Amino acid sequence: MKLHLHTSEGANAISGHGDGYVAVNGARIEHAVIVTANRIIDPWPVAAPLAPTFEEFAILLGLQPELIVFGSGANFKFPAPQVMARFSQAGIGFEVMDTPAACRTYNVLMSEGRHVVAALLV
Repeated sequence: MKLHLHTSEGANAISGHGDGYVAVNGARIEHAVIVTANRIIDPWPVAAPLAPTFEEFAILLGLQPELIVFGSGANFKFPAPQVMARFSQAGIGFEVMDTPAACRTYNVLMSEGRHVVAALLV
């Protein structure tokens, strides 16, 4: 699916997604990736994509987001409760959804000027 969104000039937008990929600023990515308005961590090194550990999510703390949108792939799957608890303790929102929904949500929040991070499994 191709997405259309009016965003802030120069900000990283998720421009499309489909089976096995997301596109950021028109560039197709076929592996786990982290996207913020001004940074792309490509690839996001996740050893077991079905169950990322807190250590794999810890890189997000350094980005100091107000909210993390975690796209768990084609199917909705929560990470371990300990992962979500650590972000809650740090005062960072952590939303879980399938990757297509996470792409759409990230774009809306980013275009509103929110400091959001999309952590996406493809």
